[in-house]
Amino acid sequence: MVTKLRGAAGTGLERSCEATGSGWLRSRKLWDGVQLLQAWFAGHGFDRHRHDTYAIGLTDVGVQAFDYRGVTEVSTPGKVVVLHPDETHDGRAGTPAGFGYRIVYVPPARIHEAARAILGRPCALPFAREPVTVSQTLATTIEAAFRLGSEPLAADGLILRLAEALLDADPSCGRAAAPIRLDAGAVDRARQFLDTETTRVIRSSELEEVTGLTRYELARQFRSAFGTSPYRYSLMRRLDCARAGLRGNRSLADVALAAGFADQAHLSRMFKSAFGVSPARYRALETSAAP
Repeated sequence: MVTKLRGAAGTGLERSCEATGSGWLRSRKLWDGVQLLQAWFAGHGFDRHRHDTYAIGLTDVGVQAFDYRGVTEVSTPGKVVVLHPDETHDGRAGTPAGFGYRIVYVPPARIHEAARAILGRPCALPFAREPVTVSQTLATTIEAAFRLGSEPLAADGLILRLAEALLDADPSCGRAAAPIRLDAGAVDRARQFLDTETTRVIRSSELEEVTGLTRYELARQFRSAFGTSPYRYSLMRRLDCARAGLRGNRSLADVALAAGFADQAHLSRMFKSAFGVSPARYRALETSAAP
């Protein structure tokens, strides 16, 4: 069903803009000011407006047309649009069939912090000269963003990957990343902390306090040491906690809450993604295998 989207700016994702065509949108907030939006529009989508964030989007279907820096740009499925903070643009369908896209909004301060951790020195905000690009790294990062949980550590990893890709797109930054100087003690303290805190969502500030590293420095070093992100490591430890809880008689809702998940549905999504079966199916299989 097609719905009129007048006044869509109330979502908080499209600040200073109003949807004027037909279509739909879904939005979700992550942490650290990161916001996600998925939308489809026919005809005119948005009047000219600007964001105070980076807006990094993946065109999913159709032809996405917009005016930006005095030029009409066109993006087709698989291409990535990079709009910089405080730069005006509009949005419309390039054909009568309409267009759909997914987009990530990231505060420039977060990109700046991550870029500094990557380069190991102060730097200007990365600037992508081409607003429409073919970037497999950005495309897969945007796709992954929409599968993330709404947790602080998830946002950290996402911001770091986006910053890496934006630096790659800006030769003036001198992209050569600083060598990862592993602070083994700090990284091990982070791992031990995540091993013990398996019943709740961990905030980035907690790991910064435990390790003395910034969240982005830790994310790089943790992946170098353990081959995964702090978010993924924490998630798997909580799923291990939930898996142990399934061996008892507690309800699935209680098992979910005890492992720090928002509800049973949240646990089910993450559990099936990690293990290929639902918590209920896993419990049934374990029960049938018991002597």
